[in-house]
Amino acid sequence: MKIVVDAMGGDNAPYEIVKGALEAAEQFGVEIMLVGRGEDILRSMEKLGLKSLPAGVEVANATEVITMEDEPATAAKVKSDSSMTVGLRLLHEGKADAMVSAGSTGALLSGATLITKRIHGIRRAALAPTLPSMTGGVILCDCGANAECTPEYLLQFAYMGYYYAKYISKVAEPRVGLLNNGTEPTKGTALQKESYALLQAAHDAGRINFVGNVEASGVLMGDCDVCVCDGYAGNILLKGIEGAGKFLMAYMKAMFTKNAKTKLAAGLVRGDLRGMKSLLDPNGVGGTLLLGISAPVVKAHGASDARAIRNAVGYAVEAVKADICRSIADNIEYMKVEKTV
Repeated sequence: MKIVVDAMGGDNAPYEIVKGALEAAEQFGVEIMLVGRGEDILRSMEKLGLKSLPAGVEVANATEVITMEDEPATAAKVKSDSSMTVGLRLLHEGKADAMVSAGSTGALLSGATLITKRIHGIRRAALAPTLPSMTGGVILCDCGANAECTPEYLLQFAYMGYYYAKYISKVAEPRVGLLNNGTEPTKGTALQKESYALLQAAHDAGRINFVGNVEASGVLMGDCDVCVCDGYAGNILLKGIEGAGKFLMAYMKAMFTKNAKTKLAAGLVRGDLRGMKSLLDPNGVGGTLLLGISAPVVKAHGASDARAIRNAVGYAVEAVKADICRSIADNIEYMKVEKTV
C-alpha cells in the first residue's frame, strides 16, 4: 500500500509533515510518497538525522505550494505543479492508494473533485469529521463543504456516512440522524422535510438505519452515529462545539488553579482531565475523510504536528483497507432521486 503525503501543506510544513510521514511508514508498514520541493524535504530529513531515504519512502518533486491566500476554487489549476496538485494527480493515475494533506481545505476539496474526480453519480463530495460523543463518536456529514444542498445531496451524505461508520468506524448498525430544530418529522424547512422523507424511504427499504431528526443538543450525547446536514448548518454546529470545548477547558483551568484547595482537587483528577483533553485534541484523530471522491483523500488540520500526520496516514490506511469508495460506488443506484417535471 502506498500513501501520498503533501509535504508542503500546513502551518508546520515541511518538517513536521515529513517527520510524521516517516513515523507512519514505520508504524503502519506502508510505502510513503512525499510530494513537494525536494530540497526542502531532504533538508527536513537531515534534521531528523537521515542521510538517505529510508526503504519504502520516495520523493516526488513539485515546485509550487498552495497557500491559504490562494483562491481555493482555482488554486489547483493555477498552480499545476504544486505539491497538492501533483499528489492528487498521482492518486488519480493509480500510482498511490490514498493521499493526506494538511493544506487548504477548499483547495483540496476543489482539487480532489477536479483531478481525482468524484465517484460517478455522487453529486457533491462532503467533509465528514468524527466528533466525540457519549457513545464513542459521531460522524458529521457535511461539516462545511456544501453550504447549499438539495434533498438528494443529504440522501447521499447519509449513505456515505453510513458506510463510513460501518466499515471504518466498525459500528455494526450505524444510526443515521438528520440534524433539525426538533425531533418531530414535520420540523424544519423544505430541505429537512423532503430529506426526511427520502431517508425514511431508504430506512423502510432496509438500506440504512434512519432514526429520525436529531437536535444539536443530542449529537454529542449519542443520539446518532451519523449526523446528516447541509454544510452551512454542519459548520455552525462544528464551530459551536469547538468553542464550547475551548470555553469549558479554559473555565476548568481557571477553576482548578484558583487556590490551594482547587489545586489539590486538580491533582486528584489529573488523569481524568487529561483524558477529557485528549477527546478534544485534533492531533489524536489526525484527519477528515473527503467522502465521495473516487480514492481516499484525508484532510489533516492546518496546524498538524508529526503525531497528527502519523495518525492521518493511519486513518488513510484504514480507509483503503475498508474499501469505502467501492462500497459507495456499488450502491450509487440507491442514492439517486428521480427528477420530476
